[in-house]
Amino acid sequence: MALSKRVAERIGSQLKRYQGILAEAKNRDISESDTVVIIADMLADVLGYKKYIEITTEYAIRGTYVDLAVKIGEEIRFLVECKAIGATLKEAHVKQAIDYGANQGIEWVILSNGVIWQIYKIHFKKPVEKTLIYEADLLNTNPKNQQLLECLGNLSREGFTQSSMAAFCQQQQITSKFSLAAILLSPPMLTAIRKEIRRISPSVKIDEELLKITLQNDVLKREVVDSEDAKQASEILKKASRTIAKSKAREAQEPKVVMNNHQGAALTCVEKTAEGN
Repeated sequence: MALSKRVAERIGSQLKRYQGILAEAKNRDISESDTVVIIADMLADVLGYKKYIEITTEYAIRGTYVDLAVKIGEEIRFLVECKAIGATLKEAHVKQAIDYGANQGIEWVILSNGVIWQIYKIHFKKPVEKTLIYEADLLNTNPKNQQLLECLGNLSREGFTQSSMAAFCQQQQITSKFSLAAILLSPPMLTAIRKEIRRISPSVKIDEELLKITLQNDVLKREVVDSEDAKQASEILKKASRTIAKSKAREAQEPKVVMNNHQGAALTCVEKTAEGN
């Protein structure tokens, strides 16, 4: 998404201001309710939403309440589940946030303790799945970080659209450490690495399966090759590869009409004669 200079400057300057506010709040170990107040202020000051119109607190969902909902007119853009600034965000908190979004049919959910912001996309399958598309530690991130600015720009009042969020999600998925690990372990990459090794040292013979095992066990971190996120990344790449293969197969089957200049002229002449008749 092309972020306007004005919006980018607002996000960057307000993030810098809130870094001081968050650091002080963390030192005081403020409560969850006070953390919600700061996060609501950030939605207004950083992301540009109208505080008393477009940011709803304690939004009701099936007999329970999510801390914050960002709503433009009748459209709920995303939900925010908040925890105390000193709390460690756990899987139980993630599940709670995802359940809120799933029950309301909201695709985008944020889990935050003010300092840590996790942005999730919900996939409405059976069972419901989720993808962590971005995580930021605002006390340890440069406010001018381009990836952070892009993420917050997509969430901002001016930048949010379903298509821009979907594109950002796809970008984050394909460039995640899990996807990069899956790409590195894919047959084309293993073949390329094997060729490069032989180029550097022609006398060395290396089996691709042995190369894959070495990368998995000794080079890459275990979490990027043996986790649910790793499996999900692998499935995404396989699906993308199948889509590309099908597209190429369709192109190969399409008849190609090639004509020389004389044939083209003759065809034009026939068309004009037909029109005249």
